[in-house]
Amino acid sequence: MSNAADDVFAQAKTDPGHPLFARESGEGEWWTVTAEEFAGQVVAVARGLVAAGIRPGDRIAVMSPTRFEWVLADYAIWTVGAVTVPIYETNSAEQAAWILADSGALAAFAGNSRLAALVEPVGGPVWSFDDGGLESLVAQGETLRNGDVRRIRTTDPDAVATIVYTSGTTGRPKGCVLTHGNLVDVVDSIVRFDDLAERVLAPEASLLLFLPLAHILARVVQLAVIRRGTLTGHFGDVGAVASAFRTFRPTLILAVPRVYEKLVNAAAREAAASGRGRVFGMAQRVAVRYSDKGRSRLAHRVFDRLVYRKLRDALGGRVEYTVSGGAPLAPELAHFLRGAGIPVLEGYGLTETTAATTLNPPGAERVGTVGMPLPGWDVRIASDGEVLLRGPGVFRGYWHNDEATATALEGGWLRTGDIGELHDGYLTITARKKELIVTAGGKNVAPAFLEDRLHAHWLIDNCVVVGDRRPFVGALLTLDPEGFDDWKRAHDKPSGASVAELRHDPDLSVTLRSVIDEVNQAVSRAEAIKDFRVLPARFTVNDELTPTQKVRREYVLTKYADDIEELYWRGERRPA
Repeated sequence: MSNAADDVFAQAKTDPGHPLFARESGEGEWWTVTAEEFAGQVVAVARGLVAAGIRPGDRIAVMSPTRFEWVLADYAIWTVGAVTVPIYETNSAEQAAWILADSGALAAFAGNSRLAALVEPVGGPVWSFDDGGLESLVAQGETLRNGDVRRIRTTDPDAVATIVYTSGTTGRPKGCVLTHGNLVDVVDSIVRFDDLAERVLAPEASLLLFLPLAHILARVVQLAVIRRGTLTGHFGDVGAVASAFRTFRPTLILAVPRVYEKLVNAAAREAAASGRGRVFGMAQRVAVRYSDKGRSRLAHRVFDRLVYRKLRDALGGRVEYTVSGGAPLAPELAHFLRGAGIPVLEGYGLTETTAATTLNPPGAERVGTVGMPLPGWDVRIASDGEVLLRGPGVFRGYWHNDEATATALEGGWLRTGDIGELHDGYLTITARKKELIVTAGGKNVAPAFLEDRLHAHWLIDNCVVVGDRRPFVGALLTLDPEGFDDWKRAHDKPSGASVAELRHDPDLSVTLRSVIDEVNQAVSRAEAIKDFRVLPARFTVNDELTPTQKVRREYVLTKYADDIEELYWRGERRPA
């Protein structure tokens, strides 16, 4: 296959009645869309695009929450040879305008009227899903004399399929140019990996997809499950996804680590509020030992009835595998989930590699690593420890940015900017090259190691470890709203008190110090966090966070420079 849309029509031909999608009715009910029905809908929307004057190579933006219509538009765009430009629904008007202008998009799909207003600078037609945009486009396509628009579909694997903009952690987003060949070949490597296709992506399996489809990982997984015929349900409201777990009952979940952290933290808070916090803590330790060493089997059976089964039920009760990507997953959390009967297949990739490059094999997961290279991929560690990648998904380059392209690519290898190690074929990511902290004493500190363990605690929402060229390592902390409410109740604090009002409270300092002391046990004394500062408000998307929930570190260091200075002023005057 040479076009990313080919699998849709292949499925419709070989098994037309097979259910490819499930759509939520709004009342907890799901109804299916067969392969034949979906292919027909793709062609109908594609006809509308042709009637609207869209030509091969034209860029079309999509700004919407994750939903069935997002996928439908994506495949219709590819069917007419055009190029999809995803925009996160959480992007600001300024960010959306930048992507539209930089990509040269001529038209756009939007999830609703609010998002439609944000993509109006496109200057061409805007089709809003919630306002009859697809229906009007289909009606427009019915005026075409020749109904077979599939003939327009390109067979050139080097043709551009999508321009995906990076999340902008280090500056303005850059457009990654990905071809049909990139997408098709990466899906090939995924379904050929170990026995992933048979064990995880079986036709009888089901995926609940709530990760933003503007994220390349979600797009690639969507392609892979269509290739395999795995039933997919979409859910755009991450905050309410618990209800979808209960009604859809997936066998496979794809998420970033923060989703798994929140699942476990919510269970820990609930246990603490009901007086079972000590039992939950024991269950966590037993699950970790069981996953890591195969120990505590008797205790594991007891806690399976008391704790682990409830966690699995919260995910619908049928989950066989979960996939984690987009950011590092704390090893202790991965062990706990696996010990609780929720195996996590952690992987690694970038937008520049069309997402997937490595993955932990099902049944042979090595916690703490991001797995083994997928078929066709080569991984090399440079002399300075940087991870270099070569394979079928390496992008063509950055859109209209030859200088950045030349910096990223060298001799067919992509410089990832990540520091890592290879052991027995498994890759471990240890740090982000640009984020390494070198203290005044010359100690190299990887902040991600400490941060992963800190924001796994139910009271901490986000954290940024600081200390570059400073006398010691410190941390900026934000508090989880629900966890903070629980903490106030447990410590007899006014229910209406804000974080800003209590961030210097001695009792809060004692609680957070105990969390930090526990985290510090995993590192050397020189790497340990000596002092911390609670920030008055949590981080928000499009300010301190990117749309994929990654911290914009340099921005945070600038915005909270006064807090950092106060932290070190206080720390340097504290008695030794």
